[in-house]
Amino acid sequence: GVGRARAVVWVGRGRWCGSGEGGGVGRARAVVWVEAVGGPRRPPVRSTGVVRIAEVTDIDDVVVEGLVRLVPQLSSSASLPTADTLAEVAAAPVTRLLVARDDGGRVVGTLTLAVFRIPSGVRAWIEDVVTDEAARGQGVGESLTRRAVELAAQAGARSVELTSRPSREAANRLYARMGFQRRDTNVYRLDLAAEPG
Repeated sequence: GVGRARAVVWVGRGRWCGSGEGGGVGRARAVVWVEAVGGPRRPPVRSTGVVRIAEVTDIDDVVVEGLVRLVPQLSSSASLPTADTLAEVAAAPVTRLLVARDDGGRVVGTLTLAVFRIPSGVRAWIEDVVTDEAARGQGVGESLTRRAVELAAQAGARSVELTSRPSREAANRLYARMGFQRRDTNVYRLDLAAEPG
């Protein structure tokens, strides 16, 4: 519920203030609330640029509809998520499923953070970042990523890693602006679903 919420206000590029700090928000680019999903639902209305970043703990129809709409915008070959799949992600101890909701309660973005311990330390990976086409350019992706970075730091990670296709030019500019640096390494993938040749 909202009782566990911690309000965060973004009052300019890269400046974050806790609830009640930083003065008025009249000049803010966006106002972001961080809360647990599951509060009262409101009908979708035209967005005024206000988004709430929430960690999903309970899967409802709004979350399922949102992710079913968003995942194809990320990858045309990905399977559509089901309520069971999303519940498994939300319940897993190493993943944090975040969503961005507009002022009408509609899910307009998502990100999954994976935080896990290995012998060399705590690792954090950001995966499946997507903003609805209709909400792009409004700071949704940056808000999601900043919250994920904050959660990773709280979990003890010393760095956060992600991958982004070169064709996602806006996303790559965002990550560079936020301080992510390209690594001099090779990324490999073995497709386990492929038929043996």
